[in-house]
Amino acid sequence: MKKFLYWLAIILLAAVFLFAAFMIFRHYYDARKSAESFDQLNALVPEEPAPEEETAPTAAETYGAIAAQNSDFVGWIKIEGTRIDYPVMQTPDSPNYYIRRGFDKKYSYYGVPYAAENCNVNTSSNVVIYGHNMNNGSMFSDLEKYYSYQFYEAHPYIQFDTLEGFGTYQIVAVFKTVAGSDDEFAYFRFADGNEERFNSYIEKCKALSLYEIKIPVTYGDRLITLSTCEYSKDNGRLAVVAKKIN
Repeated sequence: MKKFLYWLAIILLAAVFLFAAFMIFRHYYDARKSAESFDQLNALVPEEPAPEEETAPTAAETYGAIAAQNSDFVGWIKIEGTRIDYPVMQTPDSPNYYIRRGFDKKYSYYGVPYAAENCNVNTSSNVVIYGHNMNNGSMFSDLEKYYSYQFYEAHPYIQFDTLEGFGTYQIVAVFKTVAGSDDEFAYFRFADGNEERFNSYIEKCKALSLYEIKIPVTYGDRLITLSTCEYSKDNGRLAVVAKKIN
């Protein structure tokens, strides 16, 4: 019996070791596969035209090759000084579809940044874009850099392009909230509304902001709200709000 229990323990330990090794391998394989996929998509985006060229490509032309590969593609998000440089997807009839799927629609722990189902990326007052906060620094992890006011001062702009046009946005608020708490700010619910709702949204964003940003926002401005997990509290969320300036 002792010999049996000894070998049983050895087998169980070996099984645990093999499972742990498999999970580590899968994690790094998925990370590499995700990075390679986005590198390939980035390669499809034409470089900026030389100054002597008379006409620059439209947004539809710039991102046409990417949209041709997946019709769920609705835009591209990029922030200088960060690793945020990704396509943005949207599936209004299947919310959160890309939370654990890659651009190819196959399983991916890293997912792809995606727009909330309740907004139109070209017309809504506020477009909420979700992305994971990954331990390896990918996806929207670098939004945490905006905890620093100095980083915000050096990188106050977000580029969010859609197939209908290029867009530069200026950050107006950076805040934290806790999902499911009594004082949760459900920022993800606001996509469109009248002037009162718009102003109420901005006032709440400004009130919660980690630091004061003296950029005025008025009804009629177009907004994006980037959202990711925040780990200082259970179910924490970090949001960066910006208004379109061109």
